[in-house]
Amino acid sequence: MVNAMLRIAVPNKGSLSMAASDILREAGYAQRTDTRQLSLSDPENDVEFFYLRPRDIALYVGEGTLDIGITGRDLLLDSGAKAEEVLPLGFGRSRLRFAAPPDTVSTIADLKGKRIATSYDGVVRHYLEERGVEATVTRLDGAVETSVQLGVADVIADVVETGSTLRQAGLEIVCDAVLESEAILITRAGARAPAGFEIFERRIQGVLVARSYVMMDYDIPAERVDEAVTLTPGIESPTVSPLHREGWVAVRAMVPSIGAQRLMDQLWQIGARGILVTDIHACRL
Repeated sequence: MVNAMLRIAVPNKGSLSMAASDILREAGYAQRTDTRQLSLSDPENDVEFFYLRPRDIALYVGEGTLDIGITGRDLLLDSGAKAEEVLPLGFGRSRLRFAAPPDTVSTIADLKGKRIATSYDGVVRHYLEERGVEATVTRLDGAVETSVQLGVADVIADVVETGSTLRQAGLEIVCDAVLESEAILITRAGARAPAGFEIFERRIQGVLVARSYVMMDYDIPAERVDEAVTLTPGIESPTVSPLHREGWVAVRAMVPSIGAQRLMDQLWQIGARGILVTDIHACRL
């Protein structure tokens, strides 16, 4: 019996597309080499990829046309599609923020009666409704920074990374973030997980863990093992093995990559030697 292929939607352009393709390659899946290619079959892994506009992915998944997808949280919520987030992917982070000319808006209440231009009208309307603020929200595709200068809007709501583009347009960020976004894995809301999804999700999770951890090996006097293990408890428990050198043991443990250098310093101070750190390319936990 031939297994049905898992149909996966992937962003077709931009930084989100490149990062999504990278994580899929690290998870062992074939990826396209020509950005003009709109689909790719990977029969060895029983998957088929479709490269779509990021904004359309939630709609295809929500309607059941495709099984799962990678898109931004902001795009999912703005779409109103019947899809749901199942796994944050840790890249493509951004914030949806309000921006206005200096000294015109300082609080959410100041948005009352204002004209707000945004590419994320669904998210912005819901945000304002939850807070009882009545304003006119206009959807604009593409850059919205010039809408204030052109007299179309008083305020904009846009995805912000550094804010430099807004400053160049004479705007300043105001109020709290409307939404914290990042790339996410989505499936159809309320539907049973499609065949093959569990394996796919496990592979992606393995890559995410591998990116966040390193393997640390070191030698240490046996009487200092308890102190060392307190510093490097590992995911479940470190591996401790006797050495030919009497009174010494070798320890191996997965540790967070952030802070690994400081951890090496601490281990050295309690007598550890031969401390090695190596990257992890994939794992299953």
